[in-house]
Amino acid sequence: MGPDMQPWELLATAMAPEGGSLRLLRRGDEISIRLEGGNELMNSRLGGSEEALATLALDRLGDRPAPWLLIGGLGMGFTLRAAQNMVPPDAMLVVAEIVPELIGWATDHMSRVFGDCLADPRVTLRVGDVGAMIRAAAGRYDAILLDVDNGPDGLTRADNDALYGPAGLLAARRALRPGGVLAVWSATQDRAFSRRLSEAGFEATTHMVRAGRNGRGSRHTIWIAVRP
Repeated sequence: MGPDMQPWELLATAMAPEGGSLRLLRRGDEISIRLEGGNELMNSRLGGSEEALATLALDRLGDRPAPWLLIGGLGMGFTLRAAQNMVPPDAMLVVAEIVPELIGWATDHMSRVFGDCLADPRVTLRVGDVGAMIRAAAGRYDAILLDVDNGPDGLTRADNDALYGPAGLLAARRALRPGGVLAVWSATQDRAFSRRLSEAGFEATTHMVRAGRNGRGSRHTIWIAVRP
């Protein structure tokens, strides 16, 4: 039986922030995190666009001494590992994850996916809402990378507006140092969000990126928005 014909094995469940269940599944070497009802949020074979969230942002940021990054959403660590490969030894990488079980899964069921990246002394894991961390920060970060829910048109959190609405974007702008970068991942295009970025004072570009590293898979959208 080929790996794609094997049945999915349920490894663990967790509560999503707004209720409902997150399901961690494994089939051979492939791992999937899905909402109850079947909608897939992440897959261990499809990290290309999450990696691009970091590489596009850091390319735009350029070289800075001791940069501070805030990553919203641990996921399967694709964005974190891509950032680790690009930032200098004195960087600080703060990862906010609202579902505490995901952090446990990273070192347990998903240890082959994560490797030793969470042992990096540059990495600080914080359990909590990245929006609250953004609102509490003033001029602290050089880059904020957001892969929360399915993007501005989120699926699981009714209060995503606090992050992607006008007030959330103004808070992100205040949390960034001059020339800092806000990078946002989305499963879909959203012209209204592009307008909101501009209205919040960002200079934004939109990038279409494939989910797979091989140029295949779904097309995802990444906004790279610079605080002038």
